[in-house]
Amino acid sequence: MVDVSDKPVTAREAVARGRIHIAPAAMRLARRGALPKGGIVEVARLAGVLAAKRTSDAIPLCHLLPLTHVDVELRPRRDGFEIEARVRTDARTGAEMEALHAVAVAALTVYDMVKAADRAMTISDIRLVGKTGGQRGEYVRRG
Repeated sequence: MVDVSDKPVTAREAVARGRIHIAPAAMRLARRGALPKGGIVEVARLAGVLAAKRTSDAIPLCHLLPLTHVDVELRPRRDGFEIEARVRTDARTGAEMEALHAVAVAALTVYDMVKAADRAMTISDIRLVGKTGGQRGEYVRRG
């Protein structure tokens, strides 16, 4: 792990996004809550929140962070969902990995819940879109 003991504790926030593309017929079932595993949005949101809290268990060199806020939102689109995670902490290192992990696990949860209706789903475009705090300050993804 990187030694962060000399860094000051600062307020930090990270926002990540990603997509899961779903076939139209399967998306219709998802919107109606007619999939065998039930409604997917709340389950995927909860999975993303739990993933953010357990990032250091999944990514070997990540620091365990005291998260102060995690929000995962799934926005239905015609061809699937856009997923956004927002993570806040007061720590010596940033929360980028926690936000990215939340998006990835939320997308995987959607895949698990929809796979009976569409095995050709695609998870894509998982990316950091912004962060604040720390030595490098603010980052906003362009484009």
